[in-house]
Amino acid sequence: MSKVIIVQAGGGFDKVRIGQETTQPPKSNQIQIRLHANSLNYHDYAVVSGMWGPATNRIPMADGAGEVIAVGDKVHEFSVGDKVCTTFFPTWLDGEPNVKGFDQVPGDGVDGYAREVVTVHTSAVTHAPKKWDFLQSSTLTTAGLTAWKALFEDYSLKPKHSILIQGTGGVSIYALQFAKAMEADYCINYKTNPNWSHEVLQHTSGIGVDHIVEVGGPGSLNQSIEAIKVGGHISIIGILSGLEGNLNIVNALIKQVRLQGVLVGNRAQQIRMIDFINEHYMFPVIDRVFDLEKIVEAFQYQESNNHFGKICLKI
Repeated sequence: MSKVIIVQAGGGFDKVRIGQETTQPPKSNQIQIRLHANSLNYHDYAVVSGMWGPATNRIPMADGAGEVIAVGDKVHEFSVGDKVCTTFFPTWLDGEPNVKGFDQVPGDGVDGYAREVVTVHTSAVTHAPKKWDFLQSSTLTTAGLTAWKALFEDYSLKPKHSILIQGTGGVSIYALQFAKAMEADYCINYKTNPNWSHEVLQHTSGIGVDHIVEVGGPGSLNQSIEAIKVGGHISIIGILSGLEGNLNIVNALIKQVRLQGVLVGNRAQQIRMIDFINEHYMFPVIDRVFDLEKIVEAFQYQESNNHFGKICLKI
C-alpha cells in the first residue's frame, strides 16, 4: 500500500482526502516509480480548487519526478535507479499536436502523480536532467516544457532576439532562464506601469520586441500586441486575467502579428529541452516546498500570487 491524494468529484479544497492504494507491478513496456516530488501549476489549481473540478474522484498533479524501482518486460530505455520526470501528454510522443483538451492529461482526465508509487508506460516519462534533484526535476513537465516550446519549438529564439516575459510565475521564470542562456536582460514593473507597452517601445526605439510569452491572457494581450514588433510572435500561454476579452484586431493586422496558442508540448520536445539543460548550467527557481499532505495549503499559497518561481510538494 502507498499514500495517495484524492480529490473527490467536483473538486474543492474541502474535498481533498489522503488515502491508500495498492500498487501494481509493471507489465510489458511499463516501469514502476517511487515518486518524490510534484510541482504546482495553474491547471492543477483549477482541478483541485473546483474551478474545473474532475467528474469523478481523481488523483491530482500532472508534474511528478521520482526513481525507477522496477521495470517490466521489453523495457530498454530505463533501468532501476534511473531518475525520471513525467510528461503532460503521455500519448503525444512527437510531431504536430494530435491531442485536444485534457482527457489524457494526468491529474485531470486520468489519475496523476500526487502519490508515493505509480506504474506507467515508458512513454509517460523521460529521463530527468543529470544534475537535478527530484524537486527540481518535477518543475519541468508543465512550466519548463511550455516555456521551451514557446521559445524554441514554435519560435526559433536566437542570440540578440528581444523577448518580453510577463510576471514571475513558473513559465515566466523558466522562459527568462532559457532566454538568459541566449542573452537577454531588461525589466519593467507592470503593476506600477499598467501601460507597459509604451516603455517597451521606448526601450526598443519604437520597434517593439521580437517575441512575447503571454501569460496574462485577455487582460494583457492588447498590451502585448502594442509591444510586439511588426511581424513579431506572441505565444499565448496563460489565462490569468480571465477567459474572455476584447481583441484589437486592427492593431493585430497592422502589426502582422503571429499569435500562437501553446499547450505544453510532446515527449520528444521534452527530451530536447532536457538535453539543452544538461548542456547549460541552469537550475529552476523554487519558491517554497510543502509536504504532500499539505497540498491544500500549497494551493492556497499559490492563490496569494506571492511566489517567485515554482511551488513544490515533497512526497
